[in-house]
Parts: sequence; structure tokens; C-alpha cells
Amino acid sequence: MICTAEAALAANYVFLSAPEIDLNRVYRLDSATGEVGACQYGLKEGTVGVTLCYPPGEGAGPQPPSDYSLVASHHEHEGGVFRVDQRTGMISICYVLNEAVVCTPQAR
Repeated sequence: MICTAEAALAANYVFLSAPEIDLNRVYRLDSATGEVGACQYGLKEGTVGVTLCYPPGEGAGPQPPSDYSLVASHHEHEGGVFRVDQRTGMISICYVLNEAVVCTPQAR
């Protein structure tokens, strides 16, 4: 059982698949800090495969404390997702670039 102080510090994550229909990527968001990461399946010879994860990069790290969520577009070729600040209405677009998740500056 988690005590109240530990529960208050525990992260609440939101998960969302990328809308691109031929991409097996799932985004992970810490709903309190806005930090975004992503993981996907990868092939590795001689194994059942591996989980490839991309850490937060530019703009995808912790943001001012708030209540964040993820929203996917309905565009079948879109590999990124929208990070939405539920309190301020600010939106960023987050996607994998090279070996990390990056997010655009917040705007509305």
C-alpha cells in the first residue's frame, strides 16, 4: 500500500498511440510535468524483438506544473501527437527526431 506522501509524488502517466497507421509507436506523458517520451517495437535477430524507447529531448522535458494530456490527430500519416495543457489551453506538437522526442514551443 502506498502512503499518502508517496502517492502525491507518484507520476500519473497518459499513453497514446501515434496516429500514423504503419507506425507502432506509443507516446508516454507525465500528466503533472508534461514530460513526453515514446517507445516502439524493434526487430533484433535471434530474439522476439526489443522495445526501443526515446527519451525526452528539446522541448519534451518537464514543463511548468499543470494538468497535461495527449491528443492525436486523425491524419493517417502523422507520427506525432499534441501535448495539451488542460489549464492554460497551450498546445505543443511532439514527435521523434533522431534518437529523442522533441516538442515545439507551447502556443495557443
